[in-house]
Amino acid sequence: MNKNLIDRRSFLKSSALVGTLGALGTGSASVLSSCAGEGKAKAEVITPLKAHGTYYVPELPDLAKDGKELKAGVIGCGGRGSGAAKNFLRAGNGLKITALGDTFQDRIDGCLNGLKNDFKDTDFSGVKQFVGLDAYKQVIDSDVDVIITATPPNFRPLVFQYAVEKGKHCFLEKPICVDPVGYRTIVQTAKLAASKNLAVITGTQRHHERSYVASYQKIMDGLIGEIVGGTVWWNGGMLWYNDRKPEWSDCEWMIRDWVNWEWLSGDHIVEQHVHNIDVWTWFTGGLKPKSATGFGSRQRRVTGDQFDNFSIDFEMENGIHLHSMCRQVESTASNVSEFLQGTKGSWWSRNMEIKNLKGEVIWKYDHEAEKANFQQRDPYTLEHVNWVNHIRAGKVIDQASETALSNMYAIMGRESAYSGKRVSWEEITASSLNLYPEDIDLVKPMACAKQGFGSGKEYILPDFIPIAGSPSPGSKQIR
Repeated sequence: MNKNLIDRRSFLKSSALVGTLGALGTGSASVLSSCAGEGKAKAEVITPLKAHGTYYVPELPDLAKDGKELKAGVIGCGGRGSGAAKNFLRAGNGLKITALGDTFQDRIDGCLNGLKNDFKDTDFSGVKQFVGLDAYKQVIDSDVDVIITATPPNFRPLVFQYAVEKGKHCFLEKPICVDPVGYRTIVQTAKLAASKNLAVITGTQRHHERSYVASYQKIMDGLIGEIVGGTVWWNGGMLWYNDRKPEWSDCEWMIRDWVNWEWLSGDHIVEQHVHNIDVWTWFTGGLKPKSATGFGSRQRRVTGDQFDNFSIDFEMENGIHLHSMCRQVESTASNVSEFLQGTKGSWWSRNMEIKNLKGEVIWKYDHEAEKANFQQRDPYTLEHVNWVNHIRAGKVIDQASETALSNMYAIMGRESAYSGKRVSWEEITASSLNLYPEDIDLVKPMACAKQGFGSGKEYILPDFIPIAGSPSPGSKQIR
């Protein structure tokens, strides 16, 4: 049995702190804030966007409360799946990993070795192992209480649907869908999960990062006034890739190189940039876009069929705009952050501060106070703390519906950039676009032609073996 590394005294201290703050109705924002500049703002009339108690704020102690033992199955044992398994074990006591599933045995071996190395006092000898494209069903059907899924994103709606049908609490890594068909599956499954009193958390870890939670509360308190626009960025270098080995089939290579293939990852605007878009949807209360108009290009990638950059203008249903920018190109200016403009001021996550319209800082998150009051400051672990607390308290939480909205923003932007067309919310959510291959097989050649969005043209993957050191042949068709 796992014994968490955070000492019990610290847990009781942080739990008491969170409980006290919750009783005051202010969460952690007031303690974990620097309010040196707020004196000038107090002369103004501040109208809250939402009243305290009308919106959800997670309690984020160092450890989950003790309770019934929970046995977890991990589906998708690559880097993020292995990391999520460790985050789960660190979230509290009485938590076990009892089953691992992946398409490939070496991924399971790597995950299990990592767990043994990090949790030397834990016995993993009885962990069940399942290999293959249907391993997710075998993990879910084994004797587990909860599911942690970090498969390539295209598989996540299927895993979620099957797990909820079997009555399992779910942790879904983001993104949770890559196309409109997957989006609708997620939304329907989330409703079923709520009806079964299940707890569903997604890997949008900013929802469990104390600085973001405190910022959200301050904005709900009205410090920047009504939100009138924003910009979100994920500009950085390219991610990893795997050159094809001669013994790999089409499918095996793409799954091992999944982060570079649209049908598996959704492209990086979906797979990565969804984090930043999700902050916008969270802070605006689930505001839906009316339309998206964007562009992008492919210039540097050496495998796969994705773009290197996207720039999207989202027009909201209330008339305001969000600019979304993301890029994966080496040796370029980096920026991973979110900016919101309000009628009375602005917030920028890069500095975790709020400024008035004169440019004066009127609030800044106090990272030193967080260090003084909490030992666990990893949001990847805190999302599991919150998940376990909901499960043990028998409380429903549905983050899948929230993340599905953010995913559809990104899918909508991607399709506009691919096609060069303005894409509306109504047409993209009703679209039959489905990136899942009709015939997926680990041995025989893949047939990946898909009916496209908009123009009705087929979307054909480029040749499977790119010239070494050069971009993959082929380009995106208007669809």
